Formats: sequence, structure tokens, C-alpha cells
Amino acid sequence: MLAKLIPTLAALLTIFAIPLTAQDPDYDRDLSILQELEKQRGEYLLDYRTNEASLDFDLKYYRLEWTIDPAVLYIKGAATAYFTPIVDDFQAVHLDLSDALTVDSVAYHGQIISSSFAEPFLLKIELPQIIANGALDSLTIYYQGAPETNGFGSFEKDTHDGAPVLWTLSEPYGARDWWPCKQDLNDKIDSLDVYVRTPSGNRAASNGKLVGEWAEGNQKVYHWKHRYPIPAYLVAIAVTNYATYSNFVPHPEGDIEVLNYVFPEDLNYAMNQTESIIEIMQLFNELGGRYPFADEKYGHAQFGWGGGMEHQTMSFMGGFNYSLQAHELAHQWFGDMITCGSWEDIWLNEGFATYWAALTYDFIGNQQDWTNWKTSRIATITSQPGGSVWVDDTTSVNRIFSSRLTYAKGAFLLHMLRWKLGDEDFFEAVRQYADDPALAFGYAHTEDLQAHLETVGGQDLDEFFDDWFYGQGFPSYQLLWDYHEDDDLLLIIGNQTTSHTSVPFYEMPIPVRLVGPGQDTIIRLEHTQNGQLFVVPVSFEVQSIHFDPEYWILSTNNTVQTSIISGDLPQDLQKQIGIRPNPGGEELEVLVLGDRLWLERVRIFDAAGKLIEDRSTQNSRQEKWDAQLWPAGTYLVSIKTGEGWVSKQWVKK
Repeated sequence: MLAKLIPTLAALLTIFAIPLTAQDPDYDRDLSILQELEKQRGEYLLDYRTNEASLDFDLKYYRLEWTIDPAVLYIKGAATAYFTPIVDDFQAVHLDLSDALTVDSVAYHGQIISSSFAEPFLLKIELPQIIANGALDSLTIYYQGAPETNGFGSFEKDTHDGAPVLWTLSEPYGARDWWPCKQDLNDKIDSLDVYVRTPSGNRAASNGKLVGEWAEGNQKVYHWKHRYPIPAYLVAIAVTNYATYSNFVPHPEGDIEVLNYVFPEDLNYAMNQTESIIEIMQLFNELGGRYPFADEKYGHAQFGWGGGMEHQTMSFMGGFNYSLQAHELAHQWFGDMITCGSWEDIWLNEGFATYWAALTYDFIGNQQDWTNWKTSRIATITSQPGGSVWVDDTTSVNRIFSSRLTYAKGAFLLHMLRWKLGDEDFFEAVRQYADDPALAFGYAHTEDLQAHLETVGGQDLDEFFDDWFYGQGFPSYQLLWDYHEDDDLLLIIGNQTTSHTSVPFYEMPIPVRLVGPGQDTIIRLEHTQNGQLFVVPVSFEVQSIHFDPEYWILSTNNTVQTSIISGDLPQDLQKQIGIRPNPGGEELEVLVLGDRLWLERVRIFDAAGKLIEDRSTQNSRQEKWDAQLWPAGTYLVSIKTGEGWVSKQWVKK
């Protein structure tokens, strides 16, 4: 895939000539602001629990008709829901709706039927007869009122340059504040039509494709049609005196429109900034598959909030900096098309969006920015010793929207999976995950992603996810290296230490850079145990070695040490340690030749780096091993004494 990707992107940069300086160098600042605002709006999470009463039917379609004046905090609407029962003896529809709103009536097959609030946020509608399991039916709820507000959403009014603006923002549980819905993460509406009536001079932004607009007296009506499954929290409207323009993203299957609704006073600024969405979307089309709502649109609608929100097909934007555009666009794949099925798995939304936004630095940006992003993520994650990507407390907003764990560590987990599987398999697995008909336009859990990564990559990833997703913390490595007489390179990854007791050992392939005169190459060491020895044939003199030079591994405080053959025992005392016979055959003997030293521990590694013997002693001066069954080859003997340690080579014929 990478071979295909690079020339494609090079062509894009030639065609569009978008300067790389357009990328926002303050990615960390922007993302931290976004994370904090998302955390604050997530306070609603503490006030909501699963609505068990609404689990007995499946929503198929909504026709939503709203009258909105952005100068007034008020909504008047009619919500027509089509549904099918999934149980027998179905005779009542339960929907999430705030009792701060007034339900004027409910119409069912031309008659008015009974409705009431069974609880403050639970609307119960009694049907006049039982509806058969699987039968399609519908009803219309007429309602109005001033929705309660929390300062970020769910239904907000403000001004810009003296003009009124009104917007909605419902994640995670605010949709019920302004329209009757099901907002659990278990049912998506298969399709919807949105009609917004507003005073002339305003425009209304919403999901899907604008298929009609017309005048009715001194008002305008805007009709948006969306024909993809959508969760309630991603349904949105924004109304003000928008200026509009479009960017178009070339694609072999047809150009993709990016429709921009912006405040008139910011039109020139926005038009300059959103040119970047072209290269960003083309990259994401390559990495994750074609934009999933391409036959309708993508869009930006400016609103009066400092961050952004990935409303399906039209992200609401507080600004148009590069990193925010990339983050919200990435959510259209990860969060919108495929949505986390529980808040325990929120990283499937936010970790992906964070990493995909950072990939713009890797593939089309400044490589120093890409390096800075990786080192900054590592520093953030390792600033504390514990914490898992898996959310172990979904009642805590701070935990769900943790910038260190959900965003940074979630993104770096994907980065490590990319290294472990390789670019081609990793990106192919992600595309297959997004295209899985059982998941696409529905809900997913971490095990669903893992299954696709394992299938494409041909690897069992249970240990990886146990360590890096469920487990806490991170490792630190000790790398030791030297030559033996055949000029092969010997490397030992010594005792790995971990920052948290939940993971005693992290198994990961380790990249190591070998540098010599005019030579520079990276090798991959499959690290599966402490003290592992690697014998690497080299064709040049290695002058220096660098551990994980491109920052693929989440680790810190790593060390590289030379002369593993000699060790730290003084040179004059090293001569008092003998191995015989060498080369040998049936027996290996380690002995102290002088009278100053004694043996404390002897460890023997085979040529594959496997520890085959580990013997602790007390003041011993001689130790023997039966080597008859050992295969011929090179062995490393690491010897600890009271004065220090030394490692020596032993060869079995």
C-alpha cells in the first residue's frame, strides 16, 4: 500500500501546491483545548443511564420538522418516527425527551393518542393496539419549548458580529434535551429527513445533502436528506446568516464536495484555511478507504464554541486550523460511520481521530513535526506510571475523555500496531474493519478491530492487547552490544523494567539502527524475553547503535551500552575467568583461575538469544554443564562475580 500511496501524495502536492506551512504547528495546544472542552460537555454522562424501556423496538426513519429563530432559545417541531418492534406484544413506545419541553400531541394513523412523561426524561406513548413483532409502523410527536442548556450544547444561542446564531451539540447524552430520540449506543436511525424553517436571511446547516430550499412568506425552509444510519448524538442543526462556498476533493469515483457554512465576517479566513481539507481527505481516502458519505457531502458549519464536533457529514467548527480539520474529518470514519459500542471503547473514536490527524505530518507534512508529535505523545503518556487505554470507570468523565490515555495512549497504541504489522497489513486491516458489513454504519468494540488486525496481519494479538490496551504503564529497555571474532554483531536486550505491576513484561519487536562509515540501516529484533541474545551478521563496521530511532515503541529511560563481551569486571580480573574447552563439545565448564573472585550467577544464551541455563551459586569457583544435547553453534555465557560481571563467547562444535 505504501508504494502506491507515496507517488499518489506526491502528485497531490504538485497539483494543489498547498504549502506545508499551512499545517498548524500548535497541534498539542489545539488538541488539549479540544479534549478539555469535550470532557466538560461530557459532564452529562453522569446524569444518564441506559434506557432499558427503549430496547424493544428498532428505529428505521425520522422526518424532523423544526421551526427555529436563532435570536430565540426555542424550538417548535414535529418528529415522525418509523419503527419496528423486536418483541411480541408491543404496545408502547418509549423515547428519551426532556420534560422541560411540552408535547402538544402525538398523532397515530390520523388519531391523537395518549402520551406522558413516565420519568423526567422518558416519554411514554401508549398505542391503541398491539403491533406485531417486525411490523413497520409510525407516529408523529408535536412538541415545543425552550431546551435546557449547559453552556456547550445541547441547544445553544449566541451572537457573532452582532448576528444571532443557534446550534446543537448532543454528545454524549444531550439529544434528549431538544428532540425525542433514542440516544443509547445500541440503535442507529437508518435514515432521516430534516426540515428547518427559519426567518429569511438565515441558512440552516444539517446532516446529509441539501435537496431543497424555498421561501414561505418571510421565512425560508431548508430540506436536508441523509440516507445513512446515524446515532442520535450526531444529528445536528446550526442556524445563522451563513456565507457558503464549497471545496472539491478529486477522487477516481467522482469529486467529493466539502460544503462550508461560515460566518460572513470570517469568509476570507475560512476560504484560505479550508483549502487544506483537500489534501487531508485525499490522504484519509488512501489510508482508510473512500470517505464513507461521499455521495452526499462533507461539510463544515462554523459555530460559537472553541472546539469542534464531528456531526455526521458536517462537522461543527469553532475555527479552521489544520489539526482541528484533520481531527474532525477523521471522525467521519471513526466515530460516525463506525461508532464505539460502549464508552469503555471510546478510543475507537478518539484514539483513531488523534492518530489519523497526526498521520498528516508523516505522509504530507514536515517530518520534524511528525517526530515532535511522537516524542510529545511519549512524554505525555509516560508522565505517570499507570493508566490503560481501556476505560475502567465509565461514570468518570475525566477518565473517559482522558487526554493522556484515551487520546494520546490510544493513538500510540495504533502507532505500535502499525509497526508490529507493517504499513501494508495495518492499513489494509483498518480498511477491512471499516468495511465490515457487520460493523460499518453500526457499532464496534475493541475485539472487532483486533479480529481484523489478526486476520490480515496473521498474528495473534491477545498478548499485545492484554499488555497495551488492558494493561497499564510502559517499559524501559537496556540494550547491550559488541562483536565476536567472526565479526557478527552481538546484541542483548537486558532486563526490561515496567512502570506498573499489571504488566510484568511487554513483548514487542524492537527497531535498532546500526550506523557505520557511510552506512545506516535499521534492523528488527523480535523481543520475547528478558536477557535475549541476537547474533546479527553485518557487512560493515558498526560504530554506533540507536534504540528505536523513529519512536515506534512507547517506552522511556532506555539505555544503550557497548562491550557486552567484556562487561564491567576490571580487565585484569577478566583474565581470571575461564571457559573450557572452547571450542567444546560434550561439557562446558566455567571456573575462577585466581584467588580473588567467586561465581555468583551464570546465565547461558543460545544463538537465537534464548536463555537456556540460569544458575545462582554461593562462593563457587567452578561450575559445569552437560552440553551433549545442545546444538552446535555460538553461545553467550554471562558471568556475575562479587567484583562485577563479564560475558564471553563459547562455541560448541
